[in-house]
Amino acid sequence: MQDKGQEILEELKSVLSGKTIDALFPPLVFVISNGLFGLDIAAFTAIGFALLMGISRLVRRQTWLYALGGLLGVALASGLAYLTRSAAGYFIPAIAGSALLVLLTAVSLIIDKPIAAWASHLTRGWPLDWFWRNDIKPAYREVSWMWVIFFSLRLGVQIILFQAGDAATLAWANTLLGWPVIIIVLIITYVYGLWRLRRLGGPGVEEYIAKKEPPWQGQSRGF
Repeated sequence: MQDKGQEILEELKSVLSGKTIDALFPPLVFVISNGLFGLDIAAFTAIGFALLMGISRLVRRQTWLYALGGLLGVALASGLAYLTRSAAGYFIPAIAGSALLVLLTAVSLIIDKPIAAWASHLTRGWPLDWFWRNDIKPAYREVSWMWVIFFSLRLGVQIILFQAGDAATLAWANTLLGWPVIIIVLIITYVYGLWRLRRLGGPGVEEYIAKKEPPWQGQSRGF
């Protein structure tokens, strides 16, 4: 049990890589600043905070592309809030992102090329043909269904709060339904995915690459 817990932590670390701070703190800084000082100052405060985070990453010699991406994202969100004269406008990019994820996941299921398989392929570099095997793909299809349900529920909450113009509640909902809940979803789908692969009886990815004949041991780690 301890080994499985360590395995899950290592898998999450490879996915998150310490990037959650960039997603969690700028919206909270914006909402708190908006409540204390007003929309104009809040917009510039959020951008300034993102700029400091970017500089911090550069000083620690982390990738400048990620630092620039985080800064541009906060600048876009703050700019929309400023232009719409609504604090809730800050979360338009987040809502658009949720809608895009729902769309992409749904399309991947319609064409029977589940997004969970693409995500794993891009992250791990495993052979794409392995994911499309009949004794492998159902696991990734079912996990993709779990993802589309979660993304749809998150999008629904975001839209309801946005229409109500409740920026403070939207900030907390967006934060909690961001990485905190995503981590839980990733853990559940990782454990389920590995269990499902074993039930399907297909080869593990290393066995597939080595062109081993059945019976296969199956996938024991990584999904």
